[in-house]
Amino acid sequence: MRERGRTRRLLGLGARTGGAILRTRLGGQADWRALGEALFEGLSELKGPAMKLAQIMAQWDDLLPPDLAEELSRLQRQAEPMPWESIQSTLQAQYGELERHFRKVEPQPFASASMGQVHRAVTHDGECVGLKVQYPGLAEVLEGDLAQLKRIMRIGRWLKIPQARLDALFEELAASLRGELDYHAEACALARYRQRYAQLDGLVIPEPLPELSGPRVLAMRYVAGTPLRELEGASEGVRQRVATTLADWLTLELFTHGELHADPHAGNFAADEQGRLVIYDLGAVIPVAQGHLTAMLQLLEAALADDAMAMDDALHRLGGRQGQGAPLALYRESAQAIAPLFQPGKQDFADVRVHRRLRDLSPKVWAAMDRLQPPADILLLSRTLNGHYWNLVRLGAKLDMHARTRPLLESLRH
Repeated sequence: MRERGRTRRLLGLGARTGGAILRTRLGGQADWRALGEALFEGLSELKGPAMKLAQIMAQWDDLLPPDLAEELSRLQRQAEPMPWESIQSTLQAQYGELERHFRKVEPQPFASASMGQVHRAVTHDGECVGLKVQYPGLAEVLEGDLAQLKRIMRIGRWLKIPQARLDALFEELAASLRGELDYHAEACALARYRQRYAQLDGLVIPEPLPELSGPRVLAMRYVAGTPLRELEGASEGVRQRVATTLADWLTLELFTHGELHADPHAGNFAADEQGRLVIYDLGAVIPVAQGHLTAMLQLLEAALADDAMAMDDALHRLGGRQGQGAPLALYRESAQAIAPLFQPGKQDFADVRVHRRLRDLSPKVWAAMDRLQPPADILLLSRTLNGHYWNLVRLGAKLDMHARTRPLLESLRH
């Protein structure tokens, strides 16, 4: 009965979302604020895959209606935690009597998300640890939720997105969510990243504690920090140090190690008291093919050269084009929108003029969906990079992207 109720709520939210999209497609007006509020209330309680999908949608700040984007972004910072009684049962299944292992476990989580939440605890040796606890019953409801989400995602066809791309998006999401339930894999990723980036002074990655971890609880040494989304009031120096480290780390991730942290919502990052970037969550790490990196660099090079035909060629190589007639005017407008960020010298990622131009392009992008499609093979990669971009925007990053990208673009010629 409980599972049927969950299914009905998911389908109800899906129908409401589909109705809003259909009204806009027919030339009407949708109440995006009311829809966003309904999604926040419903998904915050249901959690799991549906909430994760909404958090992913919220990272596309430049494509969503502003009222909807604002409400969905609350899922990244204000989602209701699971009641302590439910979390306590998972901890007891892992440890037995909690008092045997811990002097104290805080009932109030210091972080909560779609698939689990993190509680501080103190061992009998006085060490402070973080316990990432998977929501009870999540593994059991995952496949049912995914089946309903696949049905809901059919509304994408109203936006002229082919079924093959909708299927690719679903498979990407499903694989990512199943992977996030594997706490052993995340512990291995934490250990690997700690070793890989030990020399990057501005980066902190918590140490996993295998002796206290299990299938549904991941223990790690607690690292205090101010969440990235709360750094707006921090000093300019702190924000720029964090932004520079984030950009340096992402560059190394992609072009040296061929991997990428694929869950860029702001709650996964913080700044410690020394102004270092803290990465709390490594539940989603994806490999990145060199061929995809090359094609994306070729697209960037064509955009910076304002060469619309070369942009179309690059999109064909990425699998992002279909139909007849390249939208050359849209390419040129897109190139002109991003060009200011790649001028020589430090450029301000918080420049609202760039965001306004990108947002103004959104209707034209949707209108061109019969010819211009998200490349199926890099949906997760492009979505992730978009999320990291918006983290740099939130930090008010000032970066010399011209200097950063020049050696990468020059490598295309060798």
